[in-house]
Amino acid sequence: MLMLWRAIGVKVPSSMSSQLSLLPTLRIPSRRFASFTMRLPLVSPTTWPRSERFSVSVTYRTIIQLAINFFCILSWYLKMRVFLFFVLCGWSADDYRHPALLLVDGVSSICALDFRMDEWGVDVALTGSQKALSLPTGLGIVCASPKALEAAKTAKSYRVFFDWSDYLKFYKMGTYWPYTPSIQLLYGLRAALDLLFEEGLDNVIARHARLGKATRLAVEAWGLKNCTQKEEWVSDTVTAVMVPPYIDSAEIVRRAWKRYNLSLGLGLNKVAGKVFRIGHLGNLNELQLLGCLAGVEMILKDVGYPVKLGSGVAAASAYLQNAIPLIPSRI
Repeated sequence: MLMLWRAIGVKVPSSMSSQLSLLPTLRIPSRRFASFTMRLPLVSPTTWPRSERFSVSVTYRTIIQLAINFFCILSWYLKMRVFLFFVLCGWSADDYRHPALLLVDGVSSICALDFRMDEWGVDVALTGSQKALSLPTGLGIVCASPKALEAAKTAKSYRVFFDWSDYLKFYKMGTYWPYTPSIQLLYGLRAALDLLFEEGLDNVIARHARLGKATRLAVEAWGLKNCTQKEEWVSDTVTAVMVPPYIDSAEIVRRAWKRYNLSLGLGLNKVAGKVFRIGHLGNLNELQLLGCLAGVEMILKDVGYPVKLGSGVAAASAYLQNAIPLIPSRI
């Protein structure tokens, strides 16, 4: 999902006007972020067919025509290193250099997939505590580049709680927080980061890659399809599994919770009732994933799908048995 817009009164080195305009590009089942932007004036939505690449040249022409000065990428369902192809193959290329700010919503990817803020020219990166960091919900984590901080100084939009200047002022004073923070979540964040650094970020990314591939192999063994149609667009943090027309995927999710104490994700919007989601991110290891896959097989059997029990687990196990390395800290 991409969003391009002109932010009110933000001064960047271009001839952009200060009129607000947005171009959400909808590619993923969840469109909540786009719905937020569509409540603002002068919205022009554009869609790409599912699983097709964006056109760098077309998107760049749109940026020029609409005098865009803020560009947003949401990476909820796709590998960051692939989803940011615009940055790697277009945004940073000499033919497409542009002064617009780049924001990445990495809630379901940062600390699980490859992400290089400075190298990729990202100006604002967002993530949350409840995904790859494995904490309860409640913390929003923002990293802003000097370019973004400078642009915020000239923005004329109304801001109170989410005004960076309050945080920066208190940070310089050594108190860090302009408001009362969630102390217990901060202690949890410290512990989560300790676990992440103990494992090593490269190892964390590799583990998520193994979990993603093992899940996709299981889905294939079940005779089902991934909602993402092309291998280059699959996610290593979540897999959306398409079900036959005679099965309501919501029943799979309900039965998983009520009978097997297993939490699966519903299909959303246009794929509601057509897919269920298996999340495989955060503090999750390979054996825990195999237990989840075994549960999914039993649930599929319950709802009338002719799955061979053990087929997906066997496919995932065969791959993982050769792919799992020794634990670095225990060598």
